[in-house]
Amino acid sequence: MAECGASGSGSGGDSLDKSITLPPDEIFRNLENAKRFAIDIGGSLTKLAYYSTVQHKVARVRSFDHSDKDTEQDHEPPYEISVQEEVTARLHFVKFENTYIEACLDFIKDHLVNTETKVIQATGGGAYKFKDLIEEKLQLKVDKEDVMTCLIKGCNFVLKNIPHEAFVYQKGSNPEFRFQTNHPSVFPYLLVSIGSGVSIVKVETEDRFEWIGGSSIGGGTFWGLGALLTKTKKFDELLHLASRGQHTNVDMLVQDIYGGAHQTLGLSGNLIASSFGKSATADTEFSKEDMAKSLLHMISNDIGQLACLYARLHCLDRVYFGGFFIRGHPVTMRTITYSINFFSKGEVQALFLRHEGYLGAIGAFLKGAEQDNPNQYSWEENYAGSSGLMSSSPELCPTQRPRSGTFDLLEMDRLERPLVNLPLLLDPSSYVPDTVDLTDDALARKYWLTCFEEALDGVVKRAVASQPGSVDAAERAEKFRQKYWSKLQALRHQPFAYGTLTVRSLLDTREHCLNEFNFPDPYSKVKQKDNGVALKCFRRVIHSLDALGWEERQLALVKGLLAGNVFDWGAKAVSDVLESDPQFGFEEAKRKLQERPWLVDSYSKWLQRLKGPPHKCALIFADNSGVDVILGVFPFVRELLSRGTEVILACNSGPALNDVTYSESLIVAERIAAMDPVIRSALREGRLLLMQTGSSSPCLDLSTWSGV
Repeated sequence: MAECGASGSGSGGDSLDKSITLPPDEIFRNLENAKRFAIDIGGSLTKLAYYSTVQHKVARVRSFDHSDKDTEQDHEPPYEISVQEEVTARLHFVKFENTYIEACLDFIKDHLVNTETKVIQATGGGAYKFKDLIEEKLQLKVDKEDVMTCLIKGCNFVLKNIPHEAFVYQKGSNPEFRFQTNHPSVFPYLLVSIGSGVSIVKVETEDRFEWIGGSSIGGGTFWGLGALLTKTKKFDELLHLASRGQHTNVDMLVQDIYGGAHQTLGLSGNLIASSFGKSATADTEFSKEDMAKSLLHMISNDIGQLACLYARLHCLDRVYFGGFFIRGHPVTMRTITYSINFFSKGEVQALFLRHEGYLGAIGAFLKGAEQDNPNQYSWEENYAGSSGLMSSSPELCPTQRPRSGTFDLLEMDRLERPLVNLPLLLDPSSYVPDTVDLTDDALARKYWLTCFEEALDGVVKRAVASQPGSVDAAERAEKFRQKYWSKLQALRHQPFAYGTLTVRSLLDTREHCLNEFNFPDPYSKVKQKDNGVALKCFRRVIHSLDALGWEERQLALVKGLLAGNVFDWGAKAVSDVLESDPQFGFEEAKRKLQERPWLVDSYSKWLQRLKGPPHKCALIFADNSGVDVILGVFPFVRELLSRGTEVILACNSGPALNDVTYSESLIVAERIAAMDPVIRSALREGRLLLMQTGSSSPCLDLSTWSGV
């Protein structure tokens, strides 16, 4: 997050460069290629959305003509690699205090170059207040959009496109956020938007929703009464006072009325019987902190009970809360959660959103971009350009808490094809692709963060080596190092910043940072070399397998899969071996395999199944390039094909570590087909299909499948 140096009392027209610590072009990124804008202006915060085209480098592979060459004697690489420019779409969202709106608009005006539109979609109450200023500064016509429609569209968008967008708040947990797995269908649900008042909306489909209720007692009530009680005029200061208060000094509890007899009524003595109840009889002055805490509890409990009643009335069990009243504030979320649980007896779930502050801006942008049909694509959060969720917990030191005057960022990249759940998943709603939750496991988190820190030098080295002709590769690699290192340090303090922290998200963050500095495939040269070496060994491996008896060959094939999977440059122990001993190969890996029984050993069941009829179809997800895919996977595929089983070989769409990509697999398959009639005929007859997964991650996730 970019920390602002100026206070809210400064002139709105001050230079943006003087107002913030980070350079403005690191906040309003790629502004020169912005095409379309939307804005959501609330009472205190502005959320700007814009769409830009991003030019970045991609690694392409192209096959050489090997038709007249002996593969085993050929010393040329199996394909050539070129780095080319590609243009993709990105959504940018920037959130800042209204104090800075004029300075921000000035900066945007000075840097607009390629905008395609003469209109800016606007929502929120400030769309009216700042209409003339926006039109004057940007020379764009303000087209006002319905607030509720924008909120719903934005909510649907983040729930569908951002994994672990929704979370429950659990008091006393470390960390306090518990993220939810995205459900295949987000509908129906209840959206409770808490702004000045409260609006409650039932959402049934993408385009069908209904305002079903609300209340005049909301964030404005807390702000207004809080100002009267404490003489504090700023909303965030009121929340800060509340975080340090003790409401029991002001509120009358059940035990204050009934004493010990409350147990016979089946009630907890700590329940609030009357908000501010002690103020009528007490002679002492109450502290600002205690009054703010009591007020926050009173309003949050009221909203929670109201939301629960509407949810029960409409038979809904999911309630999402948003609006400026929430702001990730622990006491607010804790009170609302308690209220929902208490009144629904645990049958209704209170859910909060990582990006709830952006819903209106996202919805306004989508309204303006309907002719481009943005929902036909899938979108992915770009961790390199996003701030992430920050805790507002008062227990954190001030440098770890967001304060007024911060610029919050969210970036989302458009994927070329929509991603869906793999149809073969038995229960997509309960599917969890990761085995370790690093958000929850502090020891595992410390271990893995340290592993990624220690591996950073090797990644930088590979990145530079992947672009030998580039004069600025070392400089860009150093910028990558600094950015990824800072992300790792932030995740030590805020492990929940991007949802549930996993090894996958750490790897994805690294890939995003590499792409940020135009290193699309740091392991391209390693993969090219490994694939070339493995192809030279393919005939020899197949000949050895064919010479074995049937049962002996099945065990050898499985051992080949296990040995091939050793060649993973993402594993530090393996990369150390491969760096120190370039001659370490397939046979050495097989010899180092432990004897059966293995840690997870289902081989006997597999062998018994093979003695029955052939499988109709096998879906195999390829992992590493070189030895793994060529000498481990393809011989196994060949055996299945020989049995009459059709095979789908799925590979990553984009590069990640030394994993084989779809484009590389096409060339590898072509080269193998030239050597082996089983593979050649299977490809020609469509019994062997190569497909791309839609992923650019080293980790398998069956909930994000491209289906092509």
